[in-house]
Amino acid sequence: RQAEFMRQQTGLPMAVCQTLARRGVPAHEAQAFLEPQLRDLLPDPQKLKDMEAAAARFLLAVKQRQRIAIFADYDVDGGTSAALLIDWLRQMGLQATLYIPDRIDEGYGPNEPAMAELAANHGLIVCVDCGTLSHGPIEAAKGADVIVLDHHLGGETLPEALAVVNPNRQDEDGALAHLCAAAVVFLM
Repeated sequence: RQAEFMRQQTGLPMAVCQTLARRGVPAHEAQAFLEPQLRDLLPDPQKLKDMEAAAARFLLAVKQRQRIAIFADYDVDGGTSAALLIDWLRQMGLQATLYIPDRIDEGYGPNEPAMAELAANHGLIVCVDCGTLSHGPIEAAKGADVIVLDHHLGGETLPEALAVVNPNRQDEDGALAHLCAAAVVFLM
């Protein structure tokens, strides 16, 4: 009965309707099920705190052709996050400065000398897969706006960045806590 109802409602072949009915797909969702759209499968980026501010500032930098630096963690998530931003910026005709700290000499995450040097030559610094706990280094980036796109567990306070987009901030509800940094970058 469900398959016949679906066939009448959608005009799809009976074999397809039988398969969809067995899978529990209602008739009104059949077309969306058969032709999924990425935007329908992704979470709403606006649910993440500071996302609107981060996206607006990033787009302003692109529109005004400002110099943008990307400070990335040295692991796969940091590299993927940086690659997403760099590729997108190149498609917009912009080049970004990529900074990956030396694991031995600089350790994990932003450090004060590197952030101060980047701030001296860039209007915007985007920290990817790091930065949520980097109070001092972000403060050292005077003269530049800093956006943090991260997923690491946040502390009680956040650094004084323009935006800290992180599903694992303590003031987030945890619904998107499974996202990696590259997913946060993709959503922005």
